Amino acid sequence: MTSEGYNDETDSVSNTEEDVEILKKALDEEKAKAEVNLAGWQRTQADFINYKRRSEQEMAETTQFANAALVLSLLPILDDFERAFNLFPTELSRQDSGWVEGIRLVERKLRTTLERLGLSRIKTVDEPFDPRLHEAVRQDKGKEGIIIQEIEKGYKLHDKVLRPAKVMVGNGEDIAEEE
Repeated sequence: MTSEGYNDETDSVSNTEEDVEILKKALDEEKAKAEVNLAGWQRTQADFINYKRRSEQEMAETTQFANAALVLSLLPILDDFERAFNLFPTELSRQDSGWVEGIRLVERKLRTTLERLGLSRIKTVDEPFDPRLHEAVRQDKGKEGIIIQEIEKGYKLHDKVLRPAKVMVGNGEDIAEEE
């Protein structure tokens, strides 16, 4: 081997080492880019899943409460049916009157249909007054903070108050003291 051949071999080895270093740096840079891309893709995927979940939830809420205005406009009809039943002459209620039963059937169908849509009555008498569910229109003798009379029925559509119940609330005066 000549000294020239040795130098060629040394240059070749040194060039190979430099090439390996360059390739290692390039590999590290590409790995870093890949990690950045992977992290971005994972964030995008998580954002999409959250968006999809929010959209589905909003769609369910929209569907659930889409009929709220219609149901609210039908509540006075339920009130009218109840007033009519309370004002029926007793002799008509006792007789086997087909039209009285027909009217009762219509009221039951309307109430059942609204209940299937999610309508429910708000409990009142003997319940504690809750300003989220009840509207106090008067106070009278009775247990303090307890509802003693229902003036107008209140309703919820699913868990949302559609119309608060109008109630009379006890003021803490004992009824027995007056007697």
